[in-house]
Amino acid sequence: MPRALAIEAPFSTLHDLLSGDEDARACRDISDSACQEQPRSFGIHLVSLSLTKIGDGLADAKLVLSWLLDALGAPALAVAMLVPVRESLSLLPQLAVAGWMRRRAVRKWFWVAGSAGQGASLAAMALAAWMLEGAAAGWTIVALLAVFSLARGVCSVASKDVLGKTIAKQRRGTLTGYASAAAGVAVIVLGLVLQFEPGAGRGVEFFIYLLIVGAALWLLAAGTFALLEEYPGATEGGESALRLALDSLKSLAEDRTLRLFLYARALLVSTALMAPFVTLLARDLGGTALGDLGILILASGIASSLSASVWGRWSDTSSRKVMAAGGALAAVAGLIATGAAFILPQGGTWVPYVFGAIYFVLSVAHTGVRLGRKTHLVDMAGSEQRASYVAVSNTLIGIVLLIGGSLGMLAEAAGPAASVLAFAVLAGLGALTSLGLEEVQQ
Repeated sequence: MPRALAIEAPFSTLHDLLSGDEDARACRDISDSACQEQPRSFGIHLVSLSLTKIGDGLADAKLVLSWLLDALGAPALAVAMLVPVRESLSLLPQLAVAGWMRRRAVRKWFWVAGSAGQGASLAAMALAAWMLEGAAAGWTIVALLAVFSLARGVCSVASKDVLGKTIAKQRRGTLTGYASAAAGVAVIVLGLVLQFEPGAGRGVEFFIYLLIVGAALWLLAAGTFALLEEYPGATEGGESALRLALDSLKSLAEDRTLRLFLYARALLVSTALMAPFVTLLARDLGGTALGDLGILILASGIASSLSASVWGRWSDTSSRKVMAAGGALAAVAGLIATGAAFILPQGGTWVPYVFGAIYFVLSVAHTGVRLGRKTHLVDMAGSEQRASYVAVSNTLIGIVLLIGGSLGMLAEAAGPAASVLAFAVLAGLGALTSLGLEEVQQ
């Protein structure tokens, strides 16, 4: 059935403007049919991914949701559960999802359903924040975040599989990088609003508006992704979830390439776990000013917008080097933060500037690690293995996140500086391990 030019042209134009390719349909690792659709597919992926990444910034569990729960008077335990629930529940069920998805020749509808589920969860959070308060509001939002994270896990498996079927090698990292950069610009705007309108971020109503906008973005992303032309793929290997789990874990024991990647990725989880302790260390030294939501969002948004496209393009050349560079940069940021804790005076004038710069560098590093490992995994796995590779990788990393979060809470007893130092060492080891990975872009 012919498509309306009004729908196809804007997406194709995005590809022509951003890809920088002389031949828009020079393809590697995808079918000829998908190659012909690639300009349009590139635009659809970019718009959908940008919308969801902006939504991520508006509903960030580490910043926005924690501030919302605090404003609602939720118990501290509910606030502490936000990040573990958000991160681990989006990863742990993915083996089961991959087995279910593998039995379907067209998988974009998993992403559409997952994105719609995330949008519905955010809308329900906004309603809970409007109608409830205290412990009831806190635990209701945590429960809805669990639903949100499970839906996100479905999207995670589906997105990498569909991306690998519709976008050729040496374009995937570029695409993800541009989406992250676009989201970074939107987050900067939010940070500026909070910074120059200090009353805006204090009322619960402001957070409710953020959640409503985030919900709309995810629903719009679902509708956009539904326009993608995905050709049927192989359905072999669509075993039961248990069988897939056993086979995937067996392949992990036999597949040195995947195993080494997981070692590196597990160590580089430290780049995410370090951030809350850097913030805590900055608050201890400089007071509450540096912990202001607007400043943190600005640092994160500027870092993403400036670095994501660079990291993305570099990932299409050598994703292992991007992982290594991101890990090394995070290690340096952590070591500087640890040293600053002993050198800078309590409440000193330079504390906000030093730790603002450290948080920016750490955000740049984490952006690189995230883009590098996503591109590496997609390019490393063949079309027949991609879904199971993504699932077993994310499931095992979900377990690592739970363990790492627990260790982080234990380390906090020794002080935030000790925690930052420990995660910096792990990031450095992750960088060294990444250098031992194979080049998968050649």
